[in-house]
Amino acid sequence: MNCYGFTESLCPECLKRIKAERVAEGADIYLIKTCPDHGTFRSVIWRGRPDYQSWKKEKLPSQPPACAREIEKGCPFDCGLCPDHRQHTCCVVLEVTNRCNLSCPVCFASAGAALDEPDLSAIKEWYQTVMTSGGPFNIQLSGGEPSLRDDLPEIIRMGHAMGFDFIQMNTNGVRLATEDGYVKALKKAGLNCVFLQFDGTKDDIYQRIRGAELLAIKQQAIARCREHQIGVVLVPTIVPGLNDSDIGGIIRYAAKQMPAVRGVHFQPVSYFGRYPGQPSDSERITLPELMVAIEQQTGGVMRVSDFYPPGGENSYCSFHGNFILMPDGSLKSWGEKKGGSCCSPQYAAEGAKKSRSFVAKRWAAPQGRKQAEQAQSCCLSVTDSMDEFLQRLEEYSLAVSAMAFQDVWNLDLERLRDCYIHVVHPDNRLIPFCAYNLTSSDGITLYRP
Repeated sequence: MNCYGFTESLCPECLKRIKAERVAEGADIYLIKTCPDHGTFRSVIWRGRPDYQSWKKEKLPSQPPACAREIEKGCPFDCGLCPDHRQHTCCVVLEVTNRCNLSCPVCFASAGAALDEPDLSAIKEWYQTVMTSGGPFNIQLSGGEPSLRDDLPEIIRMGHAMGFDFIQMNTNGVRLATEDGYVKALKKAGLNCVFLQFDGTKDDIYQRIRGAELLAIKQQAIARCREHQIGVVLVPTIVPGLNDSDIGGIIRYAAKQMPAVRGVHFQPVSYFGRYPGQPSDSERITLPELMVAIEQQTGGVMRVSDFYPPGGENSYCSFHGNFILMPDGSLKSWGEKKGGSCCSPQYAAEGAKKSRSFVAKRWAAPQGRKQAEQAQSCCLSVTDSMDEFLQRLEEYSLAVSAMAFQDVWNLDLERLRDCYIHVVHPDNRLIPFCAYNLTSSDGITLYRP
């Protein structure tokens, strides 16, 4: 066994901060940690190619421009953010409800509990908190299921009025698909992007992961977003043994739905919130396994070498690749071949800024584009001019990415300090996403109310 460095983590039982090490066993990397009271825990964090060490990209850390907490107990107990955090914010999540119209067996928010919703004045304070913390940043309205709020269009308008240019909605798509006029109201309010839960192309997948057959609902939600020119990003939660064989199918479906669909953002299942129990290594899929699955299931159309580490957040948190759908139906990789594909790896602050800009441009619907049917009918057999290529790039770019959220079993505090996705706590603090959702083995949380 080779040691690939020491870090700190938390005990899954008592949430006490403990030492941890990254250990290689063949091509697999494990996080191993020992609590003096509850014993040793190990969790796989990387399997196979690309090589773990080759994936690391160095960057200069940058303290957030505004910190709401001083360092007292140490990471992760002083979140707010504190001066020990090493990354500027990219996206801020506002949880506007904990209600939900589904009862998914796996849910990081444990949604569906008793009603607990902030009123509009509280949400206005949240927006102000984000602005005074260095904003404007990209905003994601989440929950629960945010579409259950009838005043969601007003929340969107409020955000834009306060200076936030990019607002996306994290949704299961049920209300978008089933209520006439709702998507039109969201578009009129200024919604830029729908982050659509999309776990596969077969109904049995939804039955097993979400407890209901939802494929037709997802398809109708996409159709309505296309009609009103709201960009859609498909967001599959990948669960080994349930939908990891449909990764290629999801990408092919996304390509057929372009330019309405702007990207696919895979999320390997993480075990916090509501989940069946302590996960085994066979219940995890790591980022390199996901990249290899993409290559295999697309027949090499997308290759492992087409994906790159991020430049803003920690290298081991995500990957990203950009593709263009050519007029002949083929997908071609495009983008920078050095460092991160959407931002510079050298400076944390600049990386977060470039990531915000990239997401806002590539995930929203192209400005002034034609309807999907018109665009399809006018495509040339070849792109034989720069103007045609640039138009094609604007309308038919597909961003394929993944983010590996951390849970209490595989938490690496070095990665957590590099997090640039933050959640507004009800008491007006910014909390790194993985810290906010962290759940002990018996359901205790650090920050989630």
